[in-house]
Amino acid sequence: MSPYLVFFLIGGYFGILLLIAWLTSRKADTETFFIANRRSPWYVVAFAMIGTTISGVTFISVPGEVGNSGFSYLEFVMGNVVGYWLISGYLLPVYYRMKLISIYSFLGERFGIYSHKTGSLFFILSKLIGAAFRLYLAAMVLQLAFFDAFGIPFSVTVLISILLIWIYTNKGGIKTIVWTDTIQTVFLVTAVVLTIVTISGKLNWDLVTMFREVDKSPLSQIFTWDWRSGQNFFKQFFAGIFTTLVIVGMDQDQMQKNLTCKSLTDARKNMVVFSFAFLVTVFLFLCLGALLYLYGQQMNLQLPAKSDDVFSWLALNHLGVLVGISFLIGVIAAAYSSADSALASLTTTLSIDFFQVEKMTEEKRKRIKSIIHICFSLLLAMVILLFRAVNNQSVVVAVFKVAGYTYGPILGLFLFGLLSKRKVRDKWVPLVAIIAPVICYFISTYSKKWFNGYEFGFELLIVNGFLVFIGLFLLSERNSK
Repeated sequence: MSPYLVFFLIGGYFGILLLIAWLTSRKADTETFFIANRRSPWYVVAFAMIGTTISGVTFISVPGEVGNSGFSYLEFVMGNVVGYWLISGYLLPVYYRMKLISIYSFLGERFGIYSHKTGSLFFILSKLIGAAFRLYLAAMVLQLAFFDAFGIPFSVTVLISILLIWIYTNKGGIKTIVWTDTIQTVFLVTAVVLTIVTISGKLNWDLVTMFREVDKSPLSQIFTWDWRSGQNFFKQFFAGIFTTLVIVGMDQDQMQKNLTCKSLTDARKNMVVFSFAFLVTVFLFLCLGALLYLYGQQMNLQLPAKSDDVFSWLALNHLGVLVGISFLIGVIAAAYSSADSALASLTTTLSIDFFQVEKMTEEKRKRIKSIIHICFSLLLAMVILLFRAVNNQSVVVAVFKVAGYTYGPILGLFLFGLLSKRKVRDKWVPLVAIIAPVICYFISTYSKKWFNGYEFGFELLIVNGFLVFIGLFLLSERNSK
């Protein structure tokens, strides 16, 4: 693909985002940045959340993973849907009743300052590493598709990428992001649908034939019942529920969009509608994955050994310019829709939970918010460049997985706060939050040896949260109030 064509596409893409930013940030204040003045239409938020949830990693990996585990990812997503309903029924009412900007303020109200800061810090650590990892992959795609052709170093690619995000999120914040993520969702869903249509056309399959061929293929297998397998249905399903509760319902990034809705009723409608839209979108990704492998078989192509490379290799080399263009835009859209909201949520969390800007004048709030926004932008760039310096994909992935351990303490803290009325010895909470993930790491490492071949998957998050819950219980006493 011509680098000049790529430049034109990227320029047009970010031109659209900057136009949206200009339209949505007029007369913006810090309340606009943090909660969009609580005026976002719920149906727009529901659609925008698809783009935020489906990161660049998901965009590339889910179709490729079909070659390894079929449609088993759908087991996990079924649990996700139930998790979204639980968030709608139990978490959103709490957040709206307390009129929260940062959801970790709940921990401060419930337990005390140490718990409040612990939840916020674990979120910041997880989100910073996760956002950097996802944006790192997008920057790599841009580097190969465009910047390498002009001899521009990777560090400049990263700085330009971060600068563009900073520009269109700096003033409007979450209000701008709700609308830019809506556009980015359109781009990534279009890329998937266009690729499916193109492959079907090249194989001379109509819609009915396509679904029939996918259905009869071994790649479409959903359920696994072997209890020792990491793909076991019950392990995946319940892990999906608890993962959704913590990385959506207890995650400032995801909840910040919900808190921009006009009312609790609108926020709950948003969450329920989004749950079904997300299920349909993931199913499209899985169908695309099956079609990619079926196409490779029909055309006698030697597909890449690494499953993450299958979609990109076929899209950029075998499916035509239009699919290549849509793939490139889709990857960028998926990555940036995750990164921009991550940057806004990190800024919000530090501003509210540590600097308590809600107690300041508007002028001082703006100044501190702007400084924090710039600092997180620079920090995000530094972490991405550190990933590049390591130059070892397995190490980078390992760091990303380690960051996932930090969601367990958040899960345990919120569940104990919601399900129990006991009073916790607040100053010991940080120690519990550190010990639990360390124990989980050793359990995961030696589980096959210790538990007769049992292999942990996503359900390790549940174990992590349970350990924190038990630790909090041991540090608690009956509340006299």
